[in-house]
Amino acid sequence: MRQFASACGIWLCLTAPMMADSESGVVVELYTSQGCSSCPPADAFLADLSAMAGVIPLALHVDYWDYIGWADTFGNPSFTARQKAYAHAAGEKMIYTPQMIVDGALRVEGNQPKAVAEAIRASQDDSNRVGLTLTRRDGAVEIFAAPQAGLPEEMMVQLVRYRARQDVAIERGENEGLNLAYHNIVISWTAIGEWAGDVPLQMNIPVPGEDGVVVIIQAEGPGAIVAAARLK
Repeated sequence: MRQFASACGIWLCLTAPMMADSESGVVVELYTSQGCSSCPPADAFLADLSAMAGVIPLALHVDYWDYIGWADTFGNPSFTARQKAYAHAAGEKMIYTPQMIVDGALRVEGNQPKAVAEAIRASQDDSNRVGLTLTRRDGAVEIFAAPQAGLPEEMMVQLVRYRARQDVAIERGENEGLNLAYHNIVISWTAIGEWAGDVPLQMNIPVPGEDGVVVIIQAEGPGAIVAAARLK
């Protein structure tokens, strides 16, 4: 755990502009599982990232370790499919946990904080990121992005709902006997539209409930994430 705490000093320079109702940031997807003995350190690292400005960490629990004896309580086959799609797009044949994917483009082992920090800095240095703002109004989120040249021709607008924290007592499998805290747990990841970047993006989407809200604009593939923001 101290390894991650010391590594977090790297993040002090990572900042993002603040909006009225939203914060923009670099998306860090963690592919993890409650049935993976190598995952708890990466899960703890994700918790550290959740406190960092300019970073939007999201935990996607996969289901391919459920056969070991413990079915992940957050596991979702669609998240396994998303990780496989990333691997296919990169020409890779294998998927694994823990894996972090930064802004849809940079793939890093989840237990390598310094490598993740470097990937986030590289993404923040990208001058082609789109300005995306979210405004909460009457149980919905208003989404706006200005048109911009030089973007991918086909992009998906996606709505992500996540739970800030939940503790789970693991009763079987490789992590049997552990009581683990999970953060920024993705509950749903839904495509809500397409955008070509040549006209303003304006959408109004209902967001019932208390779960966190993130909007992501990403090249199809899945490819690079060109914009992301979360409601504060």
